[in-house]
Amino acid sequence: MRIRKSNLADSPSAADKIFESLRRAVISGTLRDGDALRQEEIAQHFNTSRIPVREALTRLEQHGLAQARRFHGYTVAQMSRQQIEEICRFRALVEGEVVASAVKRASEKSLEQARKACAAFARERDPVLWGERNREFHSALYRDCGLPYHLEAIHTALDKTERYLVDQLVLTSGMRRARAEHLAILEAFEARDARLAAKLTRDHILGALSLFCEYMDSHPAVAEGRVTLSPKRRGPPGRRPGSRWR
Repeated sequence: MRIRKSNLADSPSAADKIFESLRRAVISGTLRDGDALRQEEIAQHFNTSRIPVREALTRLEQHGLAQARRFHGYTVAQMSRQQIEEICRFRALVEGEVVASAVKRASEKSLEQARKACAAFARERDPVLWGERNREFHSALYRDCGLPYHLEAIHTALDKTERYLVDQLVLTSGMRRARAEHLAILEAFEARDARLAAKLTRDHILGALSLFCEYMDSHPAVAEGRVTLSPKRRGPPGRRPGSRWR
């Protein structure tokens, strides 16, 4: 397994820990689209039985990160370009509403957390962590929105698409653009301008999608109906071994 090894020995939270470890491995690209998720291998890796492993894999499937194939077990789920576009457009609609609601309710503590998260994203140089830093920033902004169902839907949507959008940040000018857009969103949020914060958030998400689509259109070798960001050139410095770049 290309993920950090640990000894869980069937602890009460073993399934939670396995799920989170696998989730992060998929989102970061350590586990790639189509990779097999073998129960016996995972159980040995975490020094546990198959019971918590099966539970973790079921949850991964529910989050859209794994898929079960009859007679073949679980593999890391693959998404089509059409699916990614649909989810990102959904996110733009929902997150615009969420950030507008949060602007009106945000505490000074949440604002300070958002400022720190924005700075952390701008400083981060490890591409594997860009998705996590991005999520931390948006989560800090949305924390006080008072819309828990919306937040749950956003996190599920991010789980499904984050790995592809991180690829977009690495392969295009997306990271430089994202830093500037985060700062603009934060400034609108601090000014308590709900309408502007919502517009900038929607534009931010749809802009990332546009860069992703432009990259796909300029690489005809990408299989029709599937997304496999695996250019023949080496990945950028700092990308960890085992990522989707081969």
